[in-house]
This record gives sequence, structure tokens and C-alpha cells, in this order.
Amino acid sequence: MIDKAREIALKTLYEIDINGAYSNIVLDEQLNQARKKGSIQNKDIGFISELVYGTISWKLTVDEVIKRYSKIKLRKISPWILNILRMSIYQILFLDRVPKSAAVNEGVNLAKRYGHRASSNFVNAILRQVEKKDYEDFFNIADDVERISITNSMPKWLVQKLIEQTKSINETQEICRASNLRPKLYIRVNTLKTDTTKLKQELENENVETTKAELENFLILEKAKNIEKIKAFQDGKFTVQDEVAGYIPKFLNPKPKEKVLDCCSSPGGKTTAIAELMEDNGEIIAWDLYDHRVKLVNDASKRLGITIIKTDVKDASIYEEKYQNYFDKILLDVPCLGIGVLKRKPDIKWQRNEEDIEKIIKIQKAILDTVSKYLKPGGELVYSTCSILKEENDEVLKEFLRNNRNFEQVGDFIQVYQNEKTDGFFMAKCKKNQNE
Repeated sequence: MIDKAREIALKTLYEIDINGAYSNIVLDEQLNQARKKGSIQNKDIGFISELVYGTISWKLTVDEVIKRYSKIKLRKISPWILNILRMSIYQILFLDRVPKSAAVNEGVNLAKRYGHRASSNFVNAILRQVEKKDYEDFFNIADDVERISITNSMPKWLVQKLIEQTKSINETQEICRASNLRPKLYIRVNTLKTDTTKLKQELENENVETTKAELENFLILEKAKNIEKIKAFQDGKFTVQDEVAGYIPKFLNPKPKEKVLDCCSSPGGKTTAIAELMEDNGEIIAWDLYDHRVKLVNDASKRLGITIIKTDVKDASIYEEKYQNYFDKILLDVPCLGIGVLKRKPDIKWQRNEEDIEKIIKIQKAILDTVSKYLKPGGELVYSTCSILKEENDEVLKEFLRNNRNFEQVGDFIQVYQNEKTDGFFMAKCKKNQNE
């Protein structure tokens, strides 16, 4: 009998592998289908998510273990069988609560359904040889880049770049290690409708455990399932938002009655946070490139009861004269490689490469050069990313400030590397001179 939770995880991994789809989207689709069929229970969701995100996070390391025991090259193994091996080895190496016998037996059962007799024998032969010592052996690799790469399942190019940037083997190791930690689930209290104390009590009345986060008006949800079904969510009293993302609207410091631009706004977490800080009083214009992304902003705004956000489908790098010197504040949360949020989006590691850096900074510079023209003299602009690579962050800002003497830096650039508590991110504030 096939274990349904593992089968759903396998189907998700296969879809991500074959079609290059985003893990969160595919997993949500698979879980929704399973719920409609009644084939899973709420208690299964956490295990399925752990299998999917854990297997993706540790893919490079797990593949090295497969290479150790397989005479067949990875590229010649059926995608179904390869993902069964990856998922099963991830359980053996990293999930202490799963007995090895269960990981092996369930892997073989899946191989019988998604392969043939030879496939199941192949899976059985490999899995029975795998031990936790296979992972521990990797720490004996002499080369620093290769050791950090394999022990943390991080692409070599990224490890090399972080060593060059931090000038520290130990700090690079810690950044890479933290990138594989399972993230906490944060929510932001909608201060237009409630406060932290009231919401905490309301959630506990719905048997949703919470703890206080470090940032004001943020809570951590413990073991929450089906968030969309929670009444307080449906009533617009909170929104799911990472605590790190919550710092950026506060850093912008928008005030009631101001005119604010969020030019890369989807899915709307920062946009709606700005509106709450403005007490839903003023004007926010929110842009994004595609209809479906703008719809996310509109849906979030409507659910939270926000009225001051006006959305538009627009490429922020294309100049529009009517906005010249129009805004008091601008949030420029630019597209980036996302290296700071790997613990939440582990597939980024396998979708990005070093050549992408030059492409993305070209986009960042184009947007910054255009959008900066929309700021009033005396106004402030916050440039932010969820990346940790200096090419996307301080180097972009320094070049902009050299080329635009009518702007000045406000305070220090803030670069945070991911660690036990937080994701990695960058933010900086610039002010437009009054005498422009």
C-alpha cells in the first residue's frame, strides 16, 4: 500500500523537476487536489511540506550520496526514480523521527508504482546502503569551497562568491547552514482592524498557537494549518508576511496624507503594510508587470479593508512624465536573485546561476534611474532586496549616487545575512535634495 503523504510529495517534486515550476505553487495545487479527494488529513500537511522543501534544499548533497552507490549516472535515471531516491535519502540522512526501514520500504513501494521491477530493486539496493555516515564523511573534504558546497547543498559558484564577499570561510559556512533551516511562519497584525493583544487572544480562541515576534505588530504562528480557513484571516485582521519584509515599510516611514509609490508591489505585503502605517489616509500607487500579479495586490488590499491603494500594470523602468516630482516616498523593492530567502524558496538555488547577476542588476539600475525622477525634492526613496550579493545591493546604490548628485545617502546601508533568526536582506535610504 502506497503512503499517500509520500506520494503527494513525490508528485510535487517530479512536477518541479520536469517543468521548473515554483515549489510553493505546485505544492499548494497538490495539497488542494488531495484535500478535495479526502486522501490526506491536516496532520499530513506538515510532513509533506517537510519532504518537499527538505528534498529540494538538500538536493546537491543527496545527489552526491546517490553517485556514491549508483553505477548509473544521474541524468540516465528516470525522473520518477531519481526523485524517489532523493526523497528517501533525505529522510535517512536528516529526519531522525523517520526510521530508516520506513524510508526504504516506502521508497521501494513508490518505485514499484512509478517504475518497474528493476527500478524497485535498484532503489532498494541503493537505499539499504545509505547511512548517516555518508553525510558526515563530506566534512572531511579538504577543499573549502567543495566542503561547504556539499555539506550545505549550496552551488559552488555561490559559495565562492560569498567567501570573496565576506572574506571569511566561517561566516560563509554559517550563511550556507542557515539557508537550510526551516523558517518560522510570521503574520502581521492589521492595525486598521485590531491590535496584537486582541488578535493573539482571538487566534488562541480558534486553537491557533502564537508567540510574539521581535518586530512590533508581528506574531509567529505555531503549527498553523489552512490559514485561509482561520476566521481572523478571512476578516482581514492579519496577513502572512515574513518579519524581515516588515522592516522595510517601517524603514520607509510613510506618514498619513503622503503620496507613496510602490513600484514592484506584488504580492502586496509591503504595499498593504505601508497603507496600515499611513492609517489608510493618503495615496499609494502600486505597480507590477502582469495582471495576475496586480490582482494579488488588489485582493490583499480588499481583504484587509484598505482603500488608498491604486494599482496599475506597468513596467517601472519606462518613464512616465506625469509622475515627475510627484511622490513624497518611494519604495523600490527591486527584482533580485533572492539569495537571502533560500530557507523559504530553496528552488532558487537550482534556478539561478552566476550569469544571472549581470542581467538582474541591469534591470535594477534601469528601474532605479527611472523611478528616482518621480520623487519630490526633499522626498525619500528606499531601495531594498531580499538578496545578499553586493553587486545587487550597495554597488548599485553607490553607482546611482555617483551619477545623481541631487541625491544623498541617509544613514548606513543595511546588509543582513541569513542566520538562525532571520532571512538575508538589504535596504538603504536616499533623499532627493531640495535645491534640485
